[in-house]
Order: sequence, then C-alpha cells, then structure tokens
Amino acid sequence: MTPEEVGARLVALLAPVEATPSVSGGQRYARATVDVPPASWRDALRAARDDAELTCDFFDWLSAVDELAEGFDVVAHLWSTRLRHGVLLRTRLPRDAATVASVVDVYPGAAWHERETYEMFGIGFEGHGELRPLLLPPEFEGHPLRKEFVLASRVAKPWPGAKEPGESEAGGGRRPIRPPGVPAPGEWGTTPTPAGAGGAGEGPRGGTPARPAGERPARPAPGARPARTPRPAGAADGPAPPDQPAPGASPGGPVADPPARGDRTDDDGGTA
Repeated sequence: MTPEEVGARLVALLAPVEATPSVSGGQRYARATVDVPPASWRDALRAARDDAELTCDFFDWLSAVDELAEGFDVVAHLWSTRLRHGVLLRTRLPRDAATVASVVDVYPGAAWHERETYEMFGIGFEGHGELRPLLLPPEFEGHPLRKEFVLASRVAKPWPGAKEPGESEAGGGRRPIRPPGVPAPGEWGTTPTPAGAGGAGEGPRGGTPARPAGERPARPAPGARPARTPRPAGAADGPAPPDQPAPGASPGGPVADPPARGDRTDDDGGTA
C-alpha cells in the first residue's frame, strides 16, 4: 500500500470520527500521517493494529512536540512487519490539560515511551499506572523538553544568541556563535598550530609557542641563491673523488717506499 492508501484506510476505519490524513517526508521516506482527536487516540492505534489491510503489529516509538500556545502534539509511529508499511499517528492536547489515554494495553512496548514523555513534557497518560521517574533523579523539578523550561547553564552564563523565555538580558551582540557544548579558544585542551601560522598558538589553549626573533634562521631574499663553493682549476665536472691513501701507507701516516720488484724479505731481515 502507498502512504496515501494507508492514510485513507485508517480514516475510513475511524469514521465518523474526523481524522485528517496527510503524507510526511518524500520519495522512499514518505510516511502516512493521520491526525486524530484525543478521544480517539487509543481507538486509532487499535484499528491500525487489528485491521487486516494495515496489520501494524510493531510499535516503533512515541514522543511529543511542544507547540507552545497551541499545546502538545503526541506522536506515535507504527509499522507492519508483514506488509512493510508504516503510519504516523498524531493528536494535539491543550496546554492546560495535557492528558491522553494510555495505549499500554494495545502495545505493551509503549510503557517506556509514555514514562519518558510524561517525565520530559509533563503529559499524563490515563491508565498507565507507573508514571514514575525514568531518566531524571527523583528530586528534579520541571520538564526539560518544554520550551518554557530555562536551562541552568543559560542562567549561569549569558547565551550570545537568541534569548529563551526568562533568560537574562545580558549578552547578545554580533559575536560568532558556536554550537552548544563547543568550548571557546583559551578555555581547555590543546590544539595543533595551523600550517602557516609561524608557530604562533592560540593563547593558553596550545599550539607551539613562537620562537624569539633572534633564534630564527635568516631567510634568503626572494630569488636569491646561496653562493657555490669554488672548485680548483682543471677539475673535471662532477663531484670531486675522495682522497685515496697511497699503497702501503696507513691512513694518516707517512707514505713508505714499496720494496723493489723481485726482492723478497726473509724472516731475519735479509734479502734474497
């Protein structure tokens, strides 16, 4: 089934409930998306699981999106392991009454996801029974994935970009903005000196410190070549051959006369 056919089939199963089908993504990543009212949330997931043409037997994930004044979108993705298609179900909850029915009885695997969504967004799931802390310590206050939640790091250190709700008015300007978690130069660690920097580092962060000017070797002027060593007159082209010691002489000692041809020295010093 195509994503359009999957969405149309689920809308027909939920009739007369007003459900809105659409397609998210594109090409091979296209996915049928169906928006349903909160009262039909559990019925929509059950219909996607039990219908013979959909058979979405695999629960993939569940989470939420903070839409500020418009409320919260609770989103669940289901998949059919036999027919190889999926559907994205979505419902919108008002901000002052962010509660929807739990689907643990339809998909037991949703228990972990509902606990996380409750902890991070403050959305209640009626019928779950165990909405206790999952990732945060019990003493933690607030829901960190809500957009009005102010991170402690933003209070301790002004953020040099767009302000978040409740953030200090300090900071701002047109300074370069680094991704969150990336330290500024000079804060920690060492980095190699970039090529062409002449050995100059980046302050305390590292790099090889530049040598004093007096210790640097003099550089020749552009186009200048070093003088060549003069060669003795009459020398042949090519490298000069190394000095060869004379026959019968030890290296570094005087040259001895070779014995006459035909003469032989006896052991007692006489000649034969």
